[in-house]
Amino acid sequence: MSIKPTPKTKPIGYKQYAKSHAKKSPCLKNTLLAFLVGGAICTGGQGLFDLYEKVLHTSENDTGSLVSVTLIFLACFLTGVGIFDSIAKFAGAGTLVPITGFANSVISPAMDNKAEGLIMGVGSKMFIVAGPVIVYGTLFSVVYGIIYYLFTQVF
Repeated sequence: MSIKPTPKTKPIGYKQYAKSHAKKSPCLKNTLLAFLVGGAICTGGQGLFDLYEKVLHTSENDTGSLVSVTLIFLACFLTGVGIFDSIAKFAGAGTLVPITGFANSVISPAMDNKAEGLIMGVGSKMFIVAGPVIVYGTLFSVVYGIIYYLFTQVF
């Protein structure tokens, strides 16, 4: 006597299993939160720009550099005290787009691996996430520069 497979005993693929057990993502809510928080970070950066320009009377380039350094410092500080991760969990991609997300991607692995020492922990793991971004950003900027040079000087 053989057992005939029923719809309940049929094996299902992993994709189908994972899809049936995955929590539905609130796409509209996530998009709105990312837009609002990312916009708030950028608006704060613009506020810092205006403040530095008026109070310190710096040039536009120097003011832009001051704002970048301030945002990087704040992101690193907030990562260090454990607040940035809570903001990122709430806002999603809204914290990744501005420079703050890049600063967080450098500091987080360094903090996670500090127990391994300054060289083998912090130094070697610091750029584990941001390293490919830096490498490919540099590579494609060189490629773009060569193409730009060829089209403006040669042709």
